[in-house]
Amino acid sequence: MNLQTNIPLKPQQPKINYDSNLMLLGSCFAENIGEKFSYFKYKSLINPFGILFHPKAIETFLWMATQQEKYTETDLFFHNERWHCFDAHSKLSHPDQKTVLNTLNQGLDQAYNDMLSATHICITLGTAWVYRLQALDMIVANCHKIPQKEFSKEILSVAEVVQCLQNSVGLIRSFNPGVQIIFTVSPVRHSKDGFVENNRSKSHLIAAIHQIISVDQNSTYFPSYEIMMDELRDYRFYKEDMIHPSSLAIDYIWERFKQTWIDENALPTMDKVNEIQNGIAHRPFNPDSEQHHQFLLKLEQKKLQIQQQYSFIKF
Repeated sequence: MNLQTNIPLKPQQPKINYDSNLMLLGSCFAENIGEKFSYFKYKSLINPFGILFHPKAIETFLWMATQQEKYTETDLFFHNERWHCFDAHSKLSHPDQKTVLNTLNQGLDQAYNDMLSATHICITLGTAWVYRLQALDMIVANCHKIPQKEFSKEILSVAEVVQCLQNSVGLIRSFNPGVQIIFTVSPVRHSKDGFVENNRSKSHLIAAIHQIISVDQNSTYFPSYEIMMDELRDYRFYKEDMIHPSSLAIDYIWERFKQTWIDENALPTMDKVNEIQNGIAHRPFNPDSEQHHQFLLKLEQKKLQIQQQYSFIKF
């Protein structure tokens, strides 16, 4: 008896291994999967500008990074005792203006350099709804708690999302033609937009992505949204807000991603990294005991062994 609907997944190429260079951009689900790559010590860059929910924000970030543009004081504004940038998430905001500028421009530099050597770029789209700052007639990545009356709310049409994605892919391929681009749609429902409106939004994103991958042979789609909606159709897979995937759901989707994209030869190294991470997280009853000292010694030996194979891995 089969009590679950399964989304069929085919193994993809080129596989991700410890020689790969990864970049993950987009909604909070990009960060959830990015945290898995970070935990297992892959070479990865995750959202230098923080969470970017919609395709226009991702396009703007890629334009700034690939064209080696820089932010200046005129690109920032002061609100609620902090400096902000409309192109970045509020986690980059800070009371000191220079700190914000340095963080923004360092993020652009890091993205530019990492994009040159990237083997896989994962782009997760969260919503097609955007907010336009009326005073400047610009679509923002984040409203930074400015009163809503200052913005008009719009939904990007399928054609507009396609244009954003075409521009983004073109910017990436302009100096890294062979990089594999993995698109996905966040399973997080934007309930504040309304449930019907959220479905409209997701449908625009999915339709646009499939137009892009149909003509770009090095782009593909991973169905994280469909796995959440069709394989995990139970509220036990959601957090208390009944909107965000629970840690169990994230682990499940990560396992499905592993089956599709991770090189089997990388799995033994992942097991070793996991063993070390569990050792680091271990809290002893008696930290001064001989037994614990021996445990720490063995742990350091395990770290050394894996770092001899992959010098970039740091714990």
